[in-house]
Amino acid sequence: MIFIQERTLDEIKEKINNGEANVFTIQEFKKAISDGEELSFDDVDVVTTGTCGIMSGTAAILHIGITGPGEFQKAKNVFLNGVPAFPGPCPNEQLGSVDVIVYGTEHSVKDHGYGGGFLLKDLLNGEKVDVEVESIEGKKFETQITIDDVPRGQIIGVRMTFKNYTAFVNPTGDKVNSIFNAIPMEGVLNQLSFSGCGEYNPLQNDPNKDIIGEGTKILFNGSKGVVLGPGTRSSDVKPNLMLTADLLDMEADYIGGFKTGAGPEIYDTVAIPIPVLNEEVFNKLLLLDPDVKLPVADIHGRHLPLTEINYENVWKDTDERPVFIKENFNLEENKVVQESCPTNAINDNGTINLDNCFGCGLCTVLTTNNTYEMKLGVVDLEIENKKHSIPVTCRQSDRQRAKKITTKLKQLILNKEFEL
Repeated sequence: MIFIQERTLDEIKEKINNGEANVFTIQEFKKAISDGEELSFDDVDVVTTGTCGIMSGTAAILHIGITGPGEFQKAKNVFLNGVPAFPGPCPNEQLGSVDVIVYGTEHSVKDHGYGGGFLLKDLLNGEKVDVEVESIEGKKFETQITIDDVPRGQIIGVRMTFKNYTAFVNPTGDKVNSIFNAIPMEGVLNQLSFSGCGEYNPLQNDPNKDIIGEGTKILFNGSKGVVLGPGTRSSDVKPNLMLTADLLDMEADYIGGFKTGAGPEIYDTVAIPIPVLNEEVFNKLLLLDPDVKLPVADIHGRHLPLTEINYENVWKDTDERPVFIKENFNLEENKVVQESCPTNAINDNGTINLDNCFGCGLCTVLTTNNTYEMKLGVVDLEIENKKHSIPVTCRQSDRQRAKKITTKLKQLILNKEFEL
């Protein structure tokens, strides 16, 4: 008989309350394993996992005031900074205020580079948002709101934190507009775009969802939230989660818009604690980037894998943020880089707004004057018996934000401000 060590959740909670728990962030844990430290089940009580990346299935439900009561029956069309917001499901008749649903992927009717992700970040930053409403009677109203004018807001992510992601290349000579690359992807096999935080990702460390499931408490864009259950496209092979948290408690740094070749998308940041209840849970945490497979597909058809790599191929020995080389700055070139930057992180003088930067790497790809430098890595692929060395040219996941939120969650646990 093989004896499996185990502990209860109440025992872990008691250790936390007594200040005796060993809580690791996922990056601390993986570094210790990579460095050859001999960690065992007895050494680890909780590991905080995390990920940050484009998560298209994001919707915010808001209640906003428009006019005084009785000025219109109900809203037909609502726009927030030009982004369509869908009235309902409550009719809100004669109230002068409305419930609206804003999709993170919805595009502004006024600015092709602006969408729901940018809107939600602007709201959380306290910026004024223009509201335009057309009622069912044809009346039109305009006003402005800030986050202080929103009495209630909730975000629901219908398919988040995928365990499995896909990298993309273009094997042909055409130009493909896709959400999977920051700009239209050109061929032939000279660019690679990928998503996923690899060994940090929650479901990679709990692949069978033995710990993570309905009711699991999480941090969602910095706000305490909960797992509602499996996501809308979840399967045993490619699991994901449905999440929710209070929008008004979220932090702007963890959420935002990301421009792609097919228009603006939205990114989110999630941390999920894994209490180490037994040796089996501990052993699943031991996987590292080389163990996490990453299929590479033709960007013309996302379900057509060409070959396979792993996350060590795209994350090892790379930089998380670009560096601005002031002496190489060129104003005309900067206009192109600034306009193309997925998160609007490039300033007029070429400097980088690191609060907005996502570490996607596009500025280093577009610069012809070495104004921006960043190690993004090169991936060696074999496709149809031919070897190719393809540079990584776009990241759609951000390990820096993932590490930041896992650190925040660890501190909340240790401070007894987040109960498992």
